[in-house]
Amino acid sequence: MSEESIIVVGGGIAGLTGAALLAKEGYPVTLLESHDQLGGCAGTFKRGSYTFDVGATQVAGLEKGGIHHRLFNYLDIPIPDAKILDPGCSVFLGDGSEPINLWHDPLRWQKERQEQFPGSDIFWSWCSKIHKSNWEFVDRDPILPVRSFWDLRQLIRAIRPSNLLTGFLSKLTITDLLTITGCHKDRRLRGFLDLQLKLYSQEPASRTAALYGATVLQMAQSPRGLWHLHGSMQILSDRLKDSFLRDGGSLLIGHRVTKIVSKKNPKIFDVNVIDKRKNSIRLKASDIIFSLPPQSLLDLIPIDGGLSTAYRESIKKLPKPSGALVFYGALRRADLPDDCPGHIQIFDEHFGSVFISISMEDDERAPAGMATLIASVFVDIDQWSNLDSQSYARKKNISAKQIRTILNKKFDLLETSWDHQELSTPRSFERWTGRPGGIVGGLGQHPDQFGPFGFSSRTPLRGLWLCGDSIYPGEGTAGVSQSAMMVVRQLMECKGRTLNIPVFN
Repeated sequence: MSEESIIVVGGGIAGLTGAALLAKEGYPVTLLESHDQLGGCAGTFKRGSYTFDVGATQVAGLEKGGIHHRLFNYLDIPIPDAKILDPGCSVFLGDGSEPINLWHDPLRWQKERQEQFPGSDIFWSWCSKIHKSNWEFVDRDPILPVRSFWDLRQLIRAIRPSNLLTGFLSKLTITDLLTITGCHKDRRLRGFLDLQLKLYSQEPASRTAALYGATVLQMAQSPRGLWHLHGSMQILSDRLKDSFLRDGGSLLIGHRVTKIVSKKNPKIFDVNVIDKRKNSIRLKASDIIFSLPPQSLLDLIPIDGGLSTAYRESIKKLPKPSGALVFYGALRRADLPDDCPGHIQIFDEHFGSVFISISMEDDERAPAGMATLIASVFVDIDQWSNLDSQSYARKKNISAKQIRTILNKKFDLLETSWDHQELSTPRSFERWTGRPGGIVGGLGQHPDQFGPFGFSSRTPLRGLWLCGDSIYPGEGTAGVSQSAMMVVRQLMECKGRTLNIPVFN
């Protein structure tokens, strides 16, 4: 490996996207993944004849002009076969009322809102204006947060008058927006918003940035949409991997980074790695794209390794993301209700949000007549981090029973209905993804952490770049892909080149 090589750390969707783009542009790139499989939180595992998506089960950005559509066209790889979700989700508030269906047709969704939340039109009208303005802004590929004159030029180029108007809302929350529009007394609306925003921002309405929340609340509607991939979520990783290898990239699976050191003369990085056979390897690179959470840098870069004390302290002060419990089950499709939606969110007194994804007939996740079911809840990682083996096993069994009880009640199932069941905890996700403590998702999208106020892809250590769900524009496969494209543009600009990915309409 030459000293002009670029190393990408982490083979999730963000790392794969960044690596594939750089290889397409002719750079010598090595992708390091500690696990024996690519995909990270958007990966897949098998249990007998069943295929389970590890974490992410919905995809945004496959529509024409969407980020995945743009990137796959640019990389000259096939767009995955997928079906639009309609409804994108059915939300049960736990109050005995009818579920709230997130329809793909905007007019049908408007009618649903009017019936479910009478008098809330003004709130949704504001959200619609913000949503439209934000997407026009994002489609022009701004750089946020700004850390250089070049970043500033890209930001200014992307701004239009409508963005300046919505920019005045940058420090407001969704709850502030409810108050301004006079809808803050609608408890059902607030309950719905809290549930949905917990999924996409890891924060309730009172702590979710209005500019972010207004956008994700309407992701299910045309011309955007939420998609269900045929086969599994792994198809995204496989297509990106194929592009990366086709264009000359070097893929090292089962290679865990243990140390990163910046050398000044010449300006290179030494990257210490342990492979699956426990062999120690040292690699050199001019640049590193780090797609793991920034918190991981504290253990990988020594105190004297180039990161300033102030920057290390800023990482330590980042809000703590959530962990997750994920129940993976399989059962007969006939045991589920007729016309059961593919994605369901329910309110539970103990867990708060319970998000359920059910496989579709003939989507290759289960044999004919069977279905996989995945249910996830957010938890505090500290509740799982310091348990001894017996306490851990006991807590895990109790949690599995609690989630299974919720599912049995929701779908009128018996204990004998389950053909397969298992539970993953934050410890499971830590082993699978290498994320510290098993955190899932990125930073909560509070006004102090979103957009211009978020954590930058540029670090004080020249040549060290960040991408992933802690970096603008946030979590989800679409968000991390956008962050990867952004950081590749920044890296290439430093090397005197330009990356222009057209919008393929």
